[in-house]
Amino acid sequence: MRMKWETKLGIFLIGSSVLIFLVKTLTMGRIPDTYAYIFNALGFLPINVLLVTLILNKLLHVRAQEARLEKLNMVISTFFSEMGTDLLAELASHDEEVAGKQALLRVDADWEKKNFKKAAKALESVPFEVNPTHVDLPVLREFFLEKRNFLLRLMENPMLYEHEAFTDVLRAVFHLTEELERRKKETSLPDTDVDHLRGDFKRVYERLVPAWLQYMDYQRVNYPYLFSLAVRTNPFDRHASPVVTG
Repeated sequence: MRMKWETKLGIFLIGSSVLIFLVKTLTMGRIPDTYAYIFNALGFLPINVLLVTLILNKLLHVRAQEARLEKLNMVISTFFSEMGTDLLAELASHDEEVAGKQALLRVDADWEKKNFKKAAKALESVPFEVNPTHVDLPVLREFFLEKRNFLLRLMENPMLYEHEAFTDVLRAVFHLTEELERRKKETSLPDTDVDHLRGDFKRVYERLVPAWLQYMDYQRVNYPYLFSLAVRTNPFDRHASPVVTG
């Protein structure tokens, strides 16, 4: 059907051109001028096709990329709304050096692009350590198990393959989920296992914070009302409250 439709369109367009030149020749004469015009038009045709193809292809590509980026950021926003922010708050509450991060990541309504860039740069030299012995592992395990199906749906989303950094976040979170799920409910663990979990917590923490910072910047630019709520629930602000007070 596709080839048949294209063939009909081609015949119609070529026939229209022939008819127009035929009418011009019959009514106005000057056949040599008509031939000259035809050859001139054919000479510029490849250039016209090249320009139109490049421009249209570029516009279509940019539009498609913007649409994919919008959908991707919607998925990321859903992750932080559903579990990412709560998980980050839990990890930060067991970070012995969280004070430095609180000073660095106290995002407010006055932040601009330069503030986010400065914070992202500073994060590159900040340690991300969580002591598993201070974490209520059974409670965290139940939290992860409640979100397991949600994580699986996110992992199956093909759009996330275009965002390698956030895919790494999901892999790290999902791995920590499996680690906690396969342990018994008692919290008494040998030191070797505590060190292993420390590495798993660190992997999640050090990937989650930069992703959260990008998420906040995106909300600021595109959805100020969502950014307002995100600021009021900032896991690195001890005085944050969803209640609007002023």
